[in-house]
Amino acid sequence: MKFTKLDLLTLLISLFIFASCNDNNTIGLDVAPDDAIQGALVDTVTINTKTVADEVTVTYYGPTSETNQNPTRVPFGYLTDPLFGTADAGLALSVNLPTNAYSFGTNAVIDSAVLVLPYATNFYGDTTTSVYSVDVQQLTKDLSIEGSFLSNKEYAANSVIAGKFTGKIKPKTTGRISEIVPGKPDTMKVVPPSLRIKLNNDFVVNNVMNAGAAALLNNATFNSSFKGLKLSVNKTTSSGTGGIMFFNFAASAGARLDIYYKKQNATTATAKDTLAVTFPISQNVNPVAATIKHNYDGTPVAEQLADNSNKQYEVTYLQGLGGLRNKLSFPYLKELTKNIGAKIVINKAELVVDISSGTDVAPLNPAQRLALYQYDIAGKRALIPDQNPNDPVWYRGNGGNFGTGYNIGTKNYTFIVTGLIQNLIDGKTVDNGLYLAPAAPLLAEYGINPSLTTADRSVIGSFINSNHKVKLNIYYTKID
Repeated sequence: MKFTKLDLLTLLISLFIFASCNDNNTIGLDVAPDDAIQGALVDTVTINTKTVADEVTVTYYGPTSETNQNPTRVPFGYLTDPLFGTADAGLALSVNLPTNAYSFGTNAVIDSAVLVLPYATNFYGDTTTSVYSVDVQQLTKDLSIEGSFLSNKEYAANSVIAGKFTGKIKPKTTGRISEIVPGKPDTMKVVPPSLRIKLNNDFVVNNVMNAGAAALLNNATFNSSFKGLKLSVNKTTSSGTGGIMFFNFAASAGARLDIYYKKQNATTATAKDTLAVTFPISQNVNPVAATIKHNYDGTPVAEQLADNSNKQYEVTYLQGLGGLRNKLSFPYLKELTKNIGAKIVINKAELVVDISSGTDVAPLNPAQRLALYQYDIAGKRALIPDQNPNDPVWYRGNGGNFGTGYNIGTKNYTFIVTGLIQNLIDGKTVDNGLYLAPAAPLLAEYGINPSLTTADRSVIGSFINSNHKVKLNIYYTKID
C-alpha cells in the first residue's frame, strides 16, 4: 500500500496526538490558531441500541460434498435462564445403512442397541447439578427427502418412546465400553465423550432387523422405511438449570446406532456368532437438523421485544441459537463535522461494548465472541468495511478486525470500526442497519449469519447506562 505525502503527514501528526491526548471528552486540542490540522478524541457520540429477535436460519444445507455450509456442531438441550427465559434445541436424525443390501443373517436375535452421539466443543449451562432426561422417538416422515430445514421447523414423531436417557451429562469425559471382536474375547475400549442412549429392543427388531431385504437395499430405501429419529428433552423429568450441548455429526466423528446381536453360524447350525453392526449418522450423507425454540414470557426480554417505540433501556440483550441481537444506530453522527466546524479524517474508531454488572455469573457466562455486521442495499447481511478484504479501507482495521472476543479483565468487547464510521460521516455508506449478535467462539469460525453453534448470551449496558455503557471512541484529525 502506497501513501501520499498528505497521508504520511496525517499519520505522523496522529501519532503525536495519541501520545499527548489525555482528556477523553475533548472535542479539540489547544493548538496554534494558524495550524491547518487539529486532532482529538471524542467519545460522546450518541448510540441507540434496541433488542430485536434474530432471524430464522437453515440448520442443514445438504451433504458436505455439495456444500460446506453445514454447522460444525449441532445444538441439543434445554436451558432455563432468569433473564432470557428458556431455550430448547431438539434434533431430527437420518440413520444410514452400514453397507448396501445389509443382511442380519439367519435367526438373528438382538442383544442391545445404543444410539451414540459424540459431543462437539462448546457447552453452555450446567453439568454439575442438572439432570437431563432425553426421549427418542421415530419420525413419521422420511427426513432424507424433506425440502427445507429451517431452525423453527417442527418434525412430527410417533408418540411411542423408542429410547430414553436420564442422568447428568459429561461432555468432556471419555468412556469405556466392551468391544465385540468376532472369534475372540471381548475387549475394553476407551471412547471419546459421547451421549449414549439405549434403545428399546422391540423397536429396533420391528423397524430395523425385520425391515426386510427391500428396505435394507440402500440408504434411500432404508430411510423411506425407517424415517429417522427425533430427540427431545423431557421437561417434566429433567431438573436444574439445564444447558445446551453440541454434537459432532461429521462423517469422521462416529455418530451412529450400534446394534449388538447373535445369529446362526454359517457352518454350524448349533453355534451362534455374536456381532456388532454400526448404522452411521452423518450430515455428510443425509440430513441432521435442529429445531430451535425460545420462550421469553415473563422476562425483561419480552418487554423490550414488545416495545415498538424508540425508548432506550439501561441494558439490552444478545443470545445465540438465533435468539436475540441488537440493532445499533448513531442518530447524530452526521452532526459531528458540523459541530467541529470542519471536515475530519478518522485515524481510528472503536466500538466498546460493556457487560452489564452482575450478569456474568457462571454457569451463564457472557458470550465468548460477538459479531458486528451491517445490511447492504439489497437487504442482505454484509461485513462492515473494516472486516471486508474487498473494501479499500480494510487495511485500516489491521487486516480485518473481527472483534477481540470477550475481555474478561475489562468485561467488554472491542470492535475496530474506522472505515465504517468514516463512510457514514462522509455519506459514502447508507445506514441500512447495523447489528450486534453472538458469534461462534473461535475466530476461525467467525460469521455474520445467525449462529447455531453457540448458545452463549450477554447482557450489555446501553448508552444511557451510567456505569457500563456502549461507547464509540473516535480519534480524528481536523482538516481546515
